[in-house]
Amino acid sequence: MGDLDRAALAVLGREWMLHGHLQDRVGIPLAIELGGPEMMEEVSIEEWTAASPVYTRRLRRAMGITGDDVTAIFKGLQFDIGFPHQFLDVRYELADPEHGTFRLASCGALLDVEPLGDEMVRTMCHAIEDPTFPATGRVTNPRSQVLPVHRPPRVPADRSPHCEWAVTVDGKTDSQPHPNEAVVAASLAATVGLPVPASDPRAEPGGWDDYSGAFDAGFELEDLSHAGLQTALAEIAMASHLLVHGFMLSMEQRFGIAAARTAASRVLIGLGALTSQRLASALRTGAGAAGIAKLLRIHPVFAPAGYVDISVDLLDEERVRFALLDCPAVREPADRTWFAGWRDGDGGTDAFAALVRGADPRAQVARSQAGAGEHIAFDILVDPASPAAPDPAELALARLSTGARFLFRRRRPVRRPSAAAGGHRP
Repeated sequence: MGDLDRAALAVLGREWMLHGHLQDRVGIPLAIELGGPEMMEEVSIEEWTAASPVYTRRLRRAMGITGDDVTAIFKGLQFDIGFPHQFLDVRYELADPEHGTFRLASCGALLDVEPLGDEMVRTMCHAIEDPTFPATGRVTNPRSQVLPVHRPPRVPADRSPHCEWAVTVDGKTDSQPHPNEAVVAASLAATVGLPVPASDPRAEPGGWDDYSGAFDAGFELEDLSHAGLQTALAEIAMASHLLVHGFMLSMEQRFGIAAARTAASRVLIGLGALTSQRLASALRTGAGAAGIAKLLRIHPVFAPAGYVDISVDLLDEERVRFALLDCPAVREPADRTWFAGWRDGDGGTDAFAALVRGADPRAQVARSQAGAGEHIAFDILVDPASPAAPDPAELALARLSTGARFLFRRRRPVRRPSAAAGGHRP
């Protein structure tokens, strides 16, 4: 990842944010399949209220975000996988340090559920957001409040902005941590320290190494330095892992460990494949063995380094060997990860194959003998004469979201060095 320039890292960051956001597009239908319509509300609330405070704390530390006012809350939201840039087009406005608003000029999540009727819209925009927004704000300031100014169902039907919320830190709140937050906070994903990007004199100059300076309502990933982008992407990827932990915990509490692991595997089949397709297109990784090798090195499921460690060997123009190494992700005590059960029997093969075939549908995947220091290994063969594998049903489920076809655009160029700041935040 470090060999990508800043513009490419910003593209990758937006794709990784969308990846984390779209986990629910596969996961929640599976919860409904097991427990009925009420699972949309229950599991969504529990996974986000368990995970978002944990990954927000990590993000604040990593990006140098301090303080407890509204600007600090807004800074955290600007990196939140719940608010992937552009797909949820969030606009921030600060009145003073204790009062501000954010509004969604366009909300991809709303556009996903509006065709399903007002009841589904109220479930998402009222029942789910009422506890989850305050849970995120509470990390920065226990006295924070996030209250709707207006929200869907939209009246009139084309109302814009789609919603608006007021954020204050001068009142009282009844928001309390969900019990599952403490469980997620005890995971290795919550506590592991990640490698600090090495200082490289050859790296492209410019941008902010962190977000310790003034709040920028128009913040874009292009504002960060090469090192700052690597740090931000590591935490964006970790947020996805923590959300998976929250999802599996909620599913496990209702349906048991086996059902939770099966659901996570099916989410990875659909979401992993969709993310592979999007990354292959956005980063132009190409097909064949070389394209698959490039894709595996930038897929958020296998990031961040230091939590998920892998080896990818391009053996020749048709063959790749992949190994998931011994690392914190495979040593999670509760095993609530994308990789749960991968070491058992043929576990993980279907999910890994779907992810690989997102880059090249001709790929054939087989388990390989794991070597020293390897948790599991796969051999990948791309035979040009092989037919394309059919899409899995879970990929069709992921594609129901408008996010599957959403096109990001570069809104402004990367921030260049200034004489005052020397390429970093003053």
